Amino acid sequence: MSLPKILVTGATGKTGAVVTSELLRAGYPVRAMVRREDDRSARLKTQGAEIAVADMSDAERVANALKGVRRAYYCPPYDPYMIQGAVAFAVAAKEARLEHIVGLTQWLATPAHASLMTRQSWLVDRLFSMIPGVSHTVINPGFFADSYLVLTGVAAHLGVFPWIYGNSRNAPPSNEDIARVAVAALMDPARHEGKSYRPTGPDLLGAEDMAKAIGRAVGRSVRVVPTPIWLFMKTARMGGLPIDLLSNVRYYIDDHKRGAFELGAPTTDVLDVTGRLPEDFETIARRYAALPDNRRTLGNWLRQFAQFMVAPLSPGFNFDRYDRELRRPFPSEPQLAPDSTVWRREHAIAEAVRPALPGGDKARPAATSRAPA
Repeated sequence: MSLPKILVTGATGKTGAVVTSELLRAGYPVRAMVRREDDRSARLKTQGAEIAVADMSDAERVANALKGVRRAYYCPPYDPYMIQGAVAFAVAAKEARLEHIVGLTQWLATPAHASLMTRQSWLVDRLFSMIPGVSHTVINPGFFADSYLVLTGVAAHLGVFPWIYGNSRNAPPSNEDIARVAVAALMDPARHEGKSYRPTGPDLLGAEDMAKAIGRAVGRSVRVVPTPIWLFMKTARMGGLPIDLLSNVRYYIDDHKRGAFELGAPTTDVLDVTGRLPEDFETIARRYAALPDNRRTLGNWLRQFAQFMVAPLSPGFNFDRYDRELRRPFPSEPQLAPDSTVWRREHAIAEAVRPALPGGDKARPAATSRAPA
């Protein structure tokens, strides 16, 4: 009996590429949906994936990508119009008589969150659960280990680990563990339909814990440096991160500080679903330390030092202008996840959370919404 074809959206991304590779390794035919053909899609094609080029909001192309497919991994783009793509995907899934969707969403997803992406994620979870005849599995991690390990180069070359999250902790999962949970659900829908999984790492870690693990990975002492949000935003922009992403991250910083990622963590979901222990932070860090730009060479040190010196002088994001131009809807009473009774009820959270931060609970947090130009 032949195995069903599976569509993987965001197939060149952090989890999508791993989902594609793991499914191909298991013998499943995979159609990899990508926004454009490039070196990354070429590698997937070499592995045996069929490539479908489609923007998630292009309803006709998404429908064509789903033809002949039985199951799908839905990885949403960080796009202010993400909900349009999700509706197009849901319509096409029903018409294609898809049997199962595994959807990547957010631990923070709530209906009145200040973040547009997070509100839309909450809606998409419910949209997919309402598609007639299509079962649904939710994967809702918090911040990935990748969110912290993008700073591996700074740690390797300058011996510092910038930190913007106060004294809060997280048990961050690897991209690979998140993907492996998704793959397990795609391979056995009957076991996983209707379920929600939160992949985490094995331990709750604070700034000092992460800095020590990164230090062991890069082979030097690394110290934590509390960093102002405005400098973080300038550095993010200089590094090429898009405003569509950072316009949401500005709110997640306060969620993190309030302890939203500590609640209920760590979980046993990676082990329970995949049969494998989750990767620890140091193991993940060693992969990042081995990347060419993070190796301790004179050229890399000069590049990193120059970026470090230029960052405070570079322009930041203008979130006020972004919000005006986007004309996005905003809740009448926006809430961070720890303040949401819906979020606490849906995640069965009864523990106390940290008190609201000044200016960061009921409105757009001033400290994270704008950086000095």
